[in-house]
Amino acid sequence: MISTLLVANRGEIACRIFRTCRARGIATVAVHSDADAGALHVREADTAVRLPGAASADTYLRGDLVVAAALAAGADAVHPGYGFLSENAGFARAVQDAGLLWVGPPVKAIEMMASKTRAKELMAAAGVPLLAPVDPARATPGDLPLLLKAAAGGGGRGMRVVRELSLLKGEMAAAAAEAANAFGDGEVFAEPYVERGRHVEVQIMADGHGTVWALGTRDCSLQRRHQKVIEEAPAPGLDDGLRTRLHDAASAAARAVGYRGAGTVEFLVTADGRPYFLEMNTRLQVEHPVTEAVFGLDLVALQLSVAEDEPLPSPAPPAPRGHAVEARLYAEDPARDWQPQTGPLHTLDVPDEPGLRLDTGYTGGDTIGVHYDPMLAKVIAHADTRGQAVRLLARALERARIHGPVTNRDLLVRSLRHPDFTGARLDTGFYDRHLDGLTAAPADDPDRRLAALAAAAAEASRHRATGSTARFGAWRNVPSQPQRRRYRSEPDGTEHEITYRTDRDGLTVAPGARTLTAAPGHVTVETDAGITRRFRIAAHHDRVYVDGATGSYTFTALPRFTDPTDRPEPGSLLAPMPGTVVRLADGLVTGAAVEAGQPLIWLEAMKMEHRILAPASGTLTALHAAPGLQVEVGALLAVVQEEPTP
Repeated sequence: MISTLLVANRGEIACRIFRTCRARGIATVAVHSDADAGALHVREADTAVRLPGAASADTYLRGDLVVAAALAAGADAVHPGYGFLSENAGFARAVQDAGLLWVGPPVKAIEMMASKTRAKELMAAAGVPLLAPVDPARATPGDLPLLLKAAAGGGGRGMRVVRELSLLKGEMAAAAAEAANAFGDGEVFAEPYVERGRHVEVQIMADGHGTVWALGTRDCSLQRRHQKVIEEAPAPGLDDGLRTRLHDAASAAARAVGYRGAGTVEFLVTADGRPYFLEMNTRLQVEHPVTEAVFGLDLVALQLSVAEDEPLPSPAPPAPRGHAVEARLYAEDPARDWQPQTGPLHTLDVPDEPGLRLDTGYTGGDTIGVHYDPMLAKVIAHADTRGQAVRLLARALERARIHGPVTNRDLLVRSLRHPDFTGARLDTGFYDRHLDGLTAAPADDPDRRLAALAAAAAEASRHRATGSTARFGAWRNVPSQPQRRRYRSEPDGTEHEITYRTDRDGLTVAPGARTLTAAPGHVTVETDAGITRRFRIAAHHDRVYVDGATGSYTFTALPRFTDPTDRPEPGSLLAPMPGTVVRLADGLVTGAAVEAGQPLIWLEAMKMEHRILAPASGTLTALHAAPGLQVEVGALLAVVQEEPTP
């Protein structure tokens, strides 16, 4: 029996495992880097052990330090969570060699599935259908498009789609370099890339007594950069015959490697319904809550029971009920190449209502750092039907109060309401086709204008309450004259100028509305059409967050006068986030000619690689970046002087 469990992970998954441990009477131990010293998973654990340093390579990926921490804290078992060392056979062996219980599959099963190339060989022998690999050295135009994948990787790292044969060699080298940097193994292989394929997976749970459960299907087709964004169970639109084939293939894969514990077998399903094995993840998946909701199970509790050598409670899993959908809330800007965002998270408040679940590693007051994945939370909705679950999740996200860095919340809401998603027309190219439309700011958004009016009213109310008067040099506001506030909408940059008057009857905002009530934190606005809107307002420095019934808006309060020296030199390439320069374009030196849109600099931040593109065709007149350079947000990386227009 496990008495004290160390979770060799951080953030949301550590908090989620601790929740089950508390319900089972198991004491908990967290490990943390210096950057995570005040993190939620540290605060929720009974005991915490410091891993000196901030980078993953020095902390969460140091298996020797994690094992030493477990022994020092008196733990008798280790749960790896997902990511980091969760699929590292050497770490699993080291845990067991130290006399600790490993809450995961057998070391041999991890080893057999660790290499995607080896896994495919095993699955072929077990009769599981798979895509035949392509030898890059012998690839022909008829083999295109190709998908390059890291043999030891996951999470989209080391993956490239190649559509032109002339680019194959360079993309192989780039994928190998990224894989080596992320996983310490640069092996890359190629396979056919299936256009408009669906990513469908089967949750497996197996005990040490011969029972294997195939817990339905999940659809994880909505992805960005080969990383999942929205997942659901069961996968919609599959006929019974295809579901049976997927369940049988997943069970065969588990039995072929003598699997035990929780795992996931992933498939690519073509448009005509043919399934192909992709890989087996020998760990708990990020998206496991949708399966838990549909089957009424606690998969972490089952992992702990199986590790204690208990059998699964029945030969067959319970019957599924209803439908569940999960959205991953990231601190990132989808409209700007999914750039991760950092900084203080002032508020994270998701409605707590029946059918909703929030899994998170953050609370209001925490800071989103630069060292780790930018996922803030997972929001899960469960209902009787798919349509009800999708509607519930979209509305919960729309009503959530999230104050801090830019997130993908609006993208999630629009994705869930997109006709292709509501109609279950799903495939991995969804964002390739629809991203521009999903991230475009509406040309005419009356609610955004009303939110800006509410922001101005709240600010005016605060000034009235404190008796402060705005001053600009020797000039003084005259109360009888209209006053103005300017706001920039974030992140799209639209500016709003709000005019208002204060008189003995209160505050009147024009044009288009008047305030019924105004306080620093709450404003009620009535439009000229007689429609009443209520808003909650929170201000942090120059940022103003306005939450209403139809959505949330973020504004930057603009000064009356701007300093022209604050503007960067034309053609400046600034770091969009803190990170590390990992490489430069070949031949990139001062004086080099560049083309508009050409990738010049690659920046790695928060487990993702980002390209810095030339803003225009011209000449590189300054270069301040070099591989290995650590940069802060806004750092000047290079300057491109645009070619004069003929």
